[in-house]
Amino acid sequence: MSIFRQNIAIDLGTATVLVSVEKRGIIIKAPSIVAVKEGTNNILAIGDEAKKMMGRTPLDIETVKPIKSGVISNYSATEKMLAYFIDKAIRNPLKRVFKPDVMICIPCKITGVEKRSVQMAASEAGAGRTFLIEEPLAAAVGAGLEITKPIGSMVVDIGGGTTDVAVISFEGIVVSRSVKVAGDKYDEAIVSYMRKKYNVLIGERTAEELKINVGSVYPGCKGVSEQIRGRDLVSGLPVELMVTTEELVETLMDVTIDILNCIHSVLEETPPELAADIYTRGIVMTGGGALLTGLDKLINNSTGIDVTIADEPQYCVVRGTLKALTDMTEAQKASMGKIKTKDENNF
Repeated sequence: MSIFRQNIAIDLGTATVLVSVEKRGIIIKAPSIVAVKEGTNNILAIGDEAKKMMGRTPLDIETVKPIKSGVISNYSATEKMLAYFIDKAIRNPLKRVFKPDVMICIPCKITGVEKRSVQMAASEAGAGRTFLIEEPLAAAVGAGLEITKPIGSMVVDIGGGTTDVAVISFEGIVVSRSVKVAGDKYDEAIVSYMRKKYNVLIGERTAEELKINVGSVYPGCKGVSEQIRGRDLVSGLPVELMVTTEELVETLMDVTIDILNCIHSVLEETPPELAADIYTRGIVMTGGGALLTGLDKLINNSTGIDVTIADEPQYCVVRGTLKALTDMTEAQKASMGKIKTKDENNF
């Protein structure tokens, strides 16, 4: 029966959902956004279609992010979103009969209740057996780090809602911390800056574009400008203005302080032998947030440790999740499947 089961890995991110299928690779990359009829569970759009509706809908339609800070904030919307993506991932009719094995990555340090919530949502969305893996471990596997030996590796995974920092050795997490500061906090900081500095209100999409195209957290790494449009809070009229990298650096650096503190906390708790390995091997950054200009230099300057950005960092977690799932034996899956509803079970 197992030959008909499809292996599906899901990076259930705050900003983006990534779905990877065995032998097919990453087949879905979509915003973690759902458009719903206000006061009902009626889903109108999911993913890209829902993102296009942000800020452009009547009052009775709202766009929501069902995942916040890496955990489920809207169970019903999450279940429907998962069902939609799992259905898109299954092509073979036989594999619709035999429900797929699904592994979902989760932030480190979330509660047992939050873990069970993810498992239940996946099960009700059409998964056969659901397994969980912590994001830093999945990121390390996806980045190609050697984690099977007793050698220390440090991963900083910066997503949309959380930043997970972990020291990994011998296929396990030795020390880890998670902070609810990541891509979304940078967007919020830009919106707040524009309001305070220019009395102009901009949307989330505009703030995200500014972060990607103009933003930097280290002086001198980038020097560009971009023209953006928003609404003047005094006159109420649309306005257009130019925003430069230089004026965003301080704002974005302020957000980064919590990430730096998290990294320092993990390093302080790391055993001396593993700390020596990390100093030699360096820190590896993964997640979409790793692409923020100057962040690697800022971490290097703060810690004195070399920092490397993984290849295609935004895909490391989902690739590592799929590899972890496909490497499991049927006996391991069966054993974990039996206890997953009773225990707080991790891979």
